[in-house]
Amino acid sequence: MSAANVTRKTGRNRIVVPGAEQALENFKYEVANELGINYNGDLGELSSRQNGYVGGYKVRKMVEQYEGQLTGKPKQPQS
Repeated sequence: MSAANVTRKTGRNRIVVPGAEQALENFKYEVANELGINYNGDLGELSSRQNGYVGGYKVRKMVEQYEGQLTGKPKQPQS
């Protein structure tokens, strides 16, 4: 992939797939809601720990989803 195909953002996080930004933003709100955190775009109201928890859980869910795609087995809900 050439550098021209990568959407640039400030900081280290960059959206690699064009058009995925809104889906990732929606996913972030979904995860925060699941965790019982009122995210609301976080304008400095959440602690670093809360932001990190949302980000870490989001990545965990994406990895689980991808692993399910690789194995052909959907993730089973945890009790």
